[in-house]
Order: sequence, then C-alpha cells, then structure tokens
Amino acid sequence: MTIDHFEQKASDWDTRPVPLQISAAVGPLLRQRLEWNDAMRIMDFGAGTGLLASQVAPLVAKVVAVDISPSMLEALAQKPELKGVVEPRCQDILVQPLGERFDAVVSAMALHHVQDTDRLLGSFRTHLKPGGQLALADLDSEDGTFHPPDTDGVFHHGFDREELRRKLEAAGFEAVRFWTAVEVTREDGRAYPVFLVTARARAAP
Repeated sequence: MTIDHFEQKASDWDTRPVPLQISAAVGPLLRQRLEWNDAMRIMDFGAGTGLLASQVAPLVAKVVAVDISPSMLEALAQKPELKGVVEPRCQDILVQPLGERFDAVVSAMALHHVQDTDRLLGSFRTHLKPGGQLALADLDSEDGTFHPPDTDGVFHHGFDREELRRKLEAAGFEAVRFWTAVEVTREDGRAYPVFLVTARARAAP
C-alpha cells in the first residue's frame, strides 16, 4: 500500500505561500515556453491539488492529472473550474503506465519526490507522442534545507542542470532548455532557485 505523504497537507495546500509562489511563477513561464492548442491532451505529473493544471487547462482539450496522493487529488476534484477538462488519475505510472500518449507532459515540484529519476524520465518519454513536449519545474541543487528534516518522500535535494540535461538526452529527449522560474525565499532569508526545463521527445529512429 502506498503511503499518502500529503494526507495532512492537502486541506490547506492552496493557502501555503511556497506552493502558491511557485505555481504563480511556473504557470506563466510554462504557457510562454510551450506550444499550445485547444486540441491537446496533456499529463500533469504530480498534479497535487491542481495549482499547475488550473493554469494550463484553459489552453487544452484535456489534462490528465496524475498523482499517487488520493487526498491531494480529492482536493483537485472539488474545484468546479477544473471539472470537464481535468481528469484526476490516482496512479503510479512507474508501476502501471496510463496506456496512452500525450501531446505534452508537465510537472511542478514532483521530480524530487521520485527516487529513480532515470526511470521516470523514460516513462515520460513513453507517454509522449514523437515530438511531444516536456516541461518540468523543480529545485536547483540545494543543501537539503528546503524541506524540514523530517519530511517523508524526498529523494533529491534539487538537481544539477547539466546532469539533468544529460539524463533527459539519454532518455530520448532533445532541444533541452532551462530557465529560472522563481527564487523561493524562506523565513530565514535562504533563497532556493526553481528552474523550468523544456524538451521534446525525439522521434523513433
């Protein structure tokens, strides 16, 4: 049975300043850097309560909001503005793929919660159509102080951009580009940059 690490956080997640700050910065950058049309079907990986999905849903035909936290997806499902366009899917795509390919995969602050980054990037590739777009937002490498020390389900203290570029290329992506989306400043004054990386799924040879 999968542990829901966000069960105690879902009810007030949308009022927390850090998720709000990140989604408010990542959403507009995502809309700017990807190519959108109203026929697209996209996957939002680690969708949580739908903070990112709500920013891209008006641009596309369907968002499949994937997460392994039932409580976070329940909060998403309660949002009337997402009904009909955003479909919650409580599923671990590393165990059970969705069985369809998407025009784009987007994700914000979920990559560091997955232990096997290479396997996840490979899964993104198989869930994308050839030429499909990928956009991931996450932390730059940090010293482990972004999360409280007792936080469960954190496997990476951010990511080195060049190392992540190599991993993306090895997983079958091209045209990898990075931007700094926002710097999150904690109460103690520490700043944590959050990047957005975009790429395209290479066509099969």
